[in-house]
Order: sequence, then structure tokens, then C-alpha cells
Amino acid sequence: MTARIIILILYALMIIVVGIRGLRGTKTFNDFYLGGGNVGPWMTAFSYGTAYFSAVLFIGFAGNIGWNFGYSGLWVALVNSLVGVALAWRLVGMKLKEPGATFGATTLPEYLSRRYGSPELKLLSSLVIFVFMIPYTAAVFMGLSYLFTSNFNIEYWHALAFMGFFTALYMVLGGYKSMALIDMIFGGIMAVSVIILFFSTVHQGGGISAITFDLRAIDPRLTQAVGPPGWWPLLSLVLLTSMAPFAMPQLIQKFYAIKDRDTVKRGMLASTLFAILIGGVAYFIGSTSRVFLNPGNAPAAFNEAGQPLFDIIMPELLTNVVPVSLSVIILLLILSASMSTLAALVLVSSSTFVKDFYQGFINEGADDKRMTLLMRLMSALFILLAVVLAYMNIDSIVAILGISWGALGSFFLGPFIWGLYNKKVRRSGAIASGVGGLMVCILLYAGGMPSPQAGTIGMFASLALNPIVSYIRNKSQGK
Repeated sequence: MTARIIILILYALMIIVVGIRGLRGTKTFNDFYLGGGNVGPWMTAFSYGTAYFSAVLFIGFAGNIGWNFGYSGLWVALVNSLVGVALAWRLVGMKLKEPGATFGATTLPEYLSRRYGSPELKLLSSLVIFVFMIPYTAAVFMGLSYLFTSNFNIEYWHALAFMGFFTALYMVLGGYKSMALIDMIFGGIMAVSVIILFFSTVHQGGGISAITFDLRAIDPRLTQAVGPPGWWPLLSLVLLTSMAPFAMPQLIQKFYAIKDRDTVKRGMLASTLFAILIGGVAYFIGSTSRVFLNPGNAPAAFNEAGQPLFDIIMPELLTNVVPVSLSVIILLLILSASMSTLAALVLVSSSTFVKDFYQGFINEGADDKRMTLLMRLMSALFILLAVVLAYMNIDSIVAILGISWGALGSFFLGPFIWGLYNKKVRRSGAIASGVGGLMVCILLYAGGMPSPQAGTIGMFASLALNPIVSYIRNKSQGK
């Protein structure tokens, strides 16, 4: 316990030092939000990867999907890496670095407003980001707090309050440049940690063949290409987590900040390899949970009826599988993944309010100094709202993340992707696809459909509506 506390203190001091260093180099709004728009490939690659993967992956998704789907959860990791990372960098990152492709925009709402000539779309985009980023951030806080509760035997709300305060301090200080710098450190910690975690798990299970044998004995479908829930639940998870990144504001921001097209090419390879390593290990470890955990040896991970508590599975699994001497490494793994994601979410959400809403609709003449100060204040407020929502603990991490990603992807995917690649899509099509996709997602979820399925259908609706409505509109005007 003492070693964990010492390492944690040193870790916190490191983040504060980097934050203070970033504070000295953050003079303008552009510095705070985009690091001056001159960030290199390695910084961007790690920043993208660590924003993609967080406690939500290791605590919520790996536990839930691993327990229910077994080895077939590895499809999520593979497609996430090849589509959600590699293809996203190729199609979106490269396109956004073309001259004129961004219309001089630095945020997603600003891009949509200028691309379609629609202030209304800018306002709607700002509201959607702010509303649905809060539960996403809350889910990350929940995952971190569960981990601290298991490792330090402290109450959930104590862990939540500590992480909220520390994230606010870290973000208010330095902005994007310090975030990108420390993400490189986080990425290195994550890479080393998952390798240790993989070999530790395999050793504890007696080898991969022994783990496979045990899983097959529990349920043969856990080792098959499609796990027990079936193909549609699996496919919806794969599509939701792989398609949404093409229009997730906190990931798109990385491409605005990167230096040039050559930097994108190098960053794409590094980010893809990082995703394969992190995602692959996380979902593999999750799939072993049925082998290592039961109500007898891990009562905290099960309710009175013996049913698994999916948000508790991974913290308990890590406690049972990883030797005490290495447990601090795993703590740093989850902490590193989550801090970077939190920073990205907070930065994008606060910038949306300040640049797109405040400067766009309330005070167009706001100077740079006022906007930078407001960014810091809104970062702190956004964190407070997310912590309050996390304290309410209204649903599982996977459900919260599913509806957040589904709603954001359903609103932005159609307007953004078609806007990048097709000059014929119009304002009416963009608004119809954004609002229509979001409504489909929310109504299906409200009607009882699981959030991954609702989000997946909403995203396809968004992609379909923009060209259809634009075509009808163009034809009616003889274009």
C-alpha cells in the first residue's frame, strides 16, 4: 500500500510539473486549444490513442464484453484499430490537412457552420457536444473511481472527488500542448503496462491453451468467432466503437492540431500499432474474467443473486490476477489512459462553449485573453458537472458510453463525412442528417433498445439522410 501511495504521489507531481510548463507556453486561445497547431506525429499519435482508450475500455467495456462475448470481443479491438484508428487517420486526418479543406475552422461546430453556411448547425453542434460529452466524461470518472476503491479501500465518492479535483488542476494549467506532451508519457506507461498485464494473466491461467480449455468448459461459445449474445449485439458494438471516431469531436481535434500531411502519415502508423496493442490486450484480459472470478473468490464483483456486476469485474480481476508487486503498474495503466481521455473531453467541451457558443452568438468581439480565461473556467465547470453525474451512478459504464458515443456519432457523422467528400450536399441535408440521426438514436434507446444498437442504427440513419435530402433539395431547385 505504501509503495502505491508513493508512486501515485510522484505521478501526480509529474503531471503538475508538465502542466506548469504548459502554462508558461500557453499565451493565446489557439495555444490552449490546439498547441499552436504545430504538434508532431508522435505526440498526436499517442494523444489520439490515449484519448480513444481510457478506464471506460479497461473497466467497463473489457469487463462487460469479455464476460459476455469471450474471445469474440477481440473483433472489437481489431476493427477499432483498423477502422476507428487507421482508416480514420487516412480519410479524415489527411483530408483536414488539405489546403482549404477546413475553411479556416478549428472546431467541429465551426467547420460545419462554414462548410454549410449555417449558424443554426453551429449552435446545434455546440449543444450536442456539451450535453453528451458530460455523461461520457462521467463514465470515465466512474471507471477510475471503481479502480481506486478496489486498490485503496476508499469510498467511491472520495475517489471521485480526488480525481475531479486533480483533473481540473491538470487541465486548467496547461491546455493542449501540455496534454499532448504528457500523453506521450501516458502512452509509454500504457504500452509497458499492458505487456506486463498480458504475460501476468497468461502465467496465472497456465498458458493460453489452458485458459481456452477452461473457457470452453464454461461455455464453448466463449471461444468461438461469435460469442453467446449473438452476431447482432457483437456487430453493433464493433460498428459503434469503430464508426463513431470518424466524427468524435475530441478525436477530430487532434487532426486540427497536427502539423501537416507528412506528420499525419507517420502518426497514423504509430497510432494504429498502439491501438492494436492496447485494445487487444484489454479485450483478451476481459475474456479471461470467467476463468478467474466467481462469487466465492471475488464477492464484490457479484450481486446477491450471483450475477456479475460488470463495472466491478475488471478491478477485481486485476486485483486477483496481477501480483501485488506489479499492481501499481496496472494502477498507472488505467490512470494514464483515463487522464488523457478526460483532458481531451474537457478541452473539446469547454472550447465548444467558449468559441462556438459564447464568441459565436453572445460576444463576437471577445478578445483572446478573455476567451482563454473563460476556457479555463469552463473546463473546471464541465468537470464538476461530470463528477456530479458520476456520483449519481445512474447506469453501467457501457450503457452510458454507448448512448454518448451513439448520440455524438449519430449527429455528426452524416454532416461531417459527407461535407468533407461531397460538394453537392447542402445545408438542409446536413441539418436533417444531424437532427434525424440523433432522434433515431434517442428514440430507439428510449424505447428499450440497448445503446450500442441504437447508436449504430442512428449513425447509419445520419449517413443516409444527408445525401438523400440534399439530392431532393437540389432536384427541386433544378441543380
